[in-house]
Amino acid sequence: MNPLPPKDPEGGGRDGRRFASNRPKPNRTIRRLVIWYRRNAAVTSLVGTATATASGAASGAVSVAGSMAGSVLQPLVFDPLRRLQQGGHTGSGIDDRQRLWVAVDGMGGDHAPGPILEGCLRAVALLPLRIRFVAEPEPLRQAVAAMGLGHDLEEAVQRGLIELVPSGPTVGMHEEATVVRRKRDASINVAMDLVKKGEATAVYSAGNSGAVMAAAIFRLGRLAGIDRPAIGALFPTKDPSQQVLVLDVGANMDCKPEWLHQFALLGNIYSRDVLQVKRPRIGLVNIGEEECKGNDLCLRTHPLLAADERFVFAGNCEGRDILSGDFDVVVCDGFTGNVLLKFLESVGSVLLDVLRAELPRGRRGKVGSAFLRSNLVRIKKRLDHAEHGGALLLGVDGICVIGHGSSRALSVVSALRLAHSAASHGVMDDLHALGEGSAGVATTCG
Repeated sequence: MNPLPPKDPEGGGRDGRRFASNRPKPNRTIRRLVIWYRRNAAVTSLVGTATATASGAASGAVSVAGSMAGSVLQPLVFDPLRRLQQGGHTGSGIDDRQRLWVAVDGMGGDHAPGPILEGCLRAVALLPLRIRFVAEPEPLRQAVAAMGLGHDLEEAVQRGLIELVPSGPTVGMHEEATVVRRKRDASINVAMDLVKKGEATAVYSAGNSGAVMAAAIFRLGRLAGIDRPAIGALFPTKDPSQQVLVLDVGANMDCKPEWLHQFALLGNIYSRDVLQVKRPRIGLVNIGEEECKGNDLCLRTHPLLAADERFVFAGNCEGRDILSGDFDVVVCDGFTGNVLLKFLESVGSVLLDVLRAELPRGRRGKVGSAFLRSNLVRIKKRLDHAEHGGALLLGVDGICVIGHGSSRALSVVSALRLAHSAASHGVMDDLHALGEGSAGVATTCG
């Protein structure tokens, strides 16, 4: 009787060796990439998508690396408008009866009017909006022809989603803000008048920010009880689902303690109504946590904020704590806020350069760069405030969103989403209550 054939460890019986030899061997290049990524943990933590793609052809170690990359990368990725975007509409099933009119300054911005109009065309397809697009007829005609927007614009006009409103010579990006008084039919003035007359619920402009603010004050007027309007910008925090509102970021270079107190009241209402923060925590930008620290402005502002029971004052906020997630609103003078804003805008590009410099040299560096390129670009954009639409001008009698001068279509859509959120949440009703006495404010701010 023949003895049983020796058991093959591969489970192939007597011919196990033949079966094993016919199996495809893992690609040597893939195996080397797996080993390299496992040894370079810093790079592995950022590759996410690249490792997931390679996992189908390589061993199980790559898929493990991919899941690890996702968990490590997630805290670095955030979107200051994520909460608004998640609560927005996607364009499907929009009831035209619920659409809100928004006036858009089509001539405002470095690239106007073409990219601004392109963003408006996208916005009316995604959001429950109707847009009154204010622009000079001839530059608009040339831009439509150059960008091939004629068909989409005609369709939107026929559906009543976009209405073209002619304007006169626009206010240039480098002109003085007071020029809005002379150019009465400039696009920004016409857009403001539409809000003033009730023909639009909000106005958006990516033009000269000083001119936008001046036009808003002259045409819309200040809210009762507010001495100076402030520009509020959303900054990211380490929590992807949370943002912090910083104001003022450039409207008032020199401030009084009473103005910062008013900024806190404005920010409290905006954070609660638009960002849906139940009890916003207010902070005062300072060089230390102790109330005895800071310059004269901070020392005089602190007791005003601490004594006001209409909002939660969380104390002084040092620079390192602004993005910590411990505050929902932080107030400062416009000079300090603008420095913070410009610094944040530089972080994305600096981070990209640092990561590039830290990648290994030679062939390994080239391979790593190829895998990381798209990830790094996305991180840079999410860190760049210019990618997130605009900031709300708080303190004027109307909803006004100021966009970045370099805004293109995507930024316009984000800014219009912000304008719609502010209009649909009734933020102006609560802001008006600030001038109705302490009883009314207590009701809306508590």
